[in-house]
Amino acid sequence: MTVSTHVLDATAGRPAEGVAVSLSYLDPAGGWVLVASGETGADGRHRFAAATERGQYRLTFGTGRYFAGRGAETFYPEVTITFSVTSDAHYHVPLLLSPFGYSTYRGS
Repeated sequence: MTVSTHVLDATAGRPAEGVAVSLSYLDPAGGWVLVASGETGADGRHRFAAATERGQYRLTFGTGRYFAGRGAETFYPEVTITFSVTSDAHYHVPLLLSPFGYSTYRGS
């Protein structure tokens, strides 16, 4: 199973380049374990190279740093999306972002 994301900046009407993003796994013994981290490219996308197994994961986006770089105030210094992996399929988790709100869904 692999994970990717696509971040779109709704206020700019374009992909959000340079957003730091990390992927973590919930260890059954307790606690989150970092799997990998990276940054969105010019197209707002990032695909994690690490293969993962079934379980609970979370993506954490560095939205505060992204908006600060654009000279914009934001209410959310980071956005964390927790999701369950229940099959061996690819998981794509898009994030539609603005300084004072966000939405997400399971993509394809």
